[in-house]
Amino acid sequence: MPEGDSVYQAAQRLDDALAGQVVSRSDFRVPAYANADLAGETVHSVTSRGKHLLMRIGEAVVHSHLKMEGEWRVYRPGQQWRRPGWQARVVIETAPAVAVGFDLGLVEVFPAAEEDDRMAYLGPDLLGPDWDAAEAVRRIASAPDVPIAVALGEQRNLAGLGNVYVNELCFLRGIRPTRPVGEVELAPLVDLASRVIRANRDRISRTTTGNDRRGERLWVYSRSGEPCRRCGTRIEHGRLGRNDVELRDTWWCPSCQR
Repeated sequence: MPEGDSVYQAAQRLDDALAGQVVSRSDFRVPAYANADLAGETVHSVTSRGKHLLMRIGEAVVHSHLKMEGEWRVYRPGQQWRRPGWQARVVIETAPAVAVGFDLGLVEVFPAAEEDDRMAYLGPDLLGPDWDAAEAVRRIASAPDVPIAVALGEQRNLAGLGNVYVNELCFLRGIRPTRPVGEVELAPLVDLASRVIRANRDRISRTTTGNDRRGERLWVYSRSGEPCRRCGTRIEHGRLGRNDVELRDTWWCPSCQR
């Protein structure tokens, strides 16, 4: 599942392939930007901010969000794509590389001068140069009655955590996902979030258990009914969100997480 670490890695791969290159062809297969043409413009950089990917080309920014199914892949010119062409949403071609964004949940192109304002709503980026743990704690604490799992996944509080990390962090701190923010010691939790996602930033396979074997990398995420790796109690499952539209799956150990 794409989370802050996955998007960070995607941005690094794209930056390595495209930065400093001149766009020879661009193809936006999104109706709102079908006429956008970045040919002849230079790719300045590709970076991530939380779960958002920002490709700075000329005086424009190509902003994408992977959502659940999206991904960016890099090919050599003329190389056959490994996903169907109808799934492509954006194609950026340069002399040495072709970047293709498949099944992107969000695509938009806007003037580079607007980037700061458009991204201003996001909280401190766990993997960014602006990371500010104290500010993240302050933002989370501003809503003491919100379930902690909901607050951790709110990108306005801190940018980069998705459902995998939210569930795993709650387990690691022994916190039931439904516990109100006001009853949680926030500073150690936020510090752990930073340490765990940074530890996975450059890993091929994300792990929170420290075990890199397939099927043994996570404590509770997507393990409903399976025994807790720590105490053997069956993992429980529920759904939690700010409202009925934004419900997210949650998993917890009823013994380890009080």
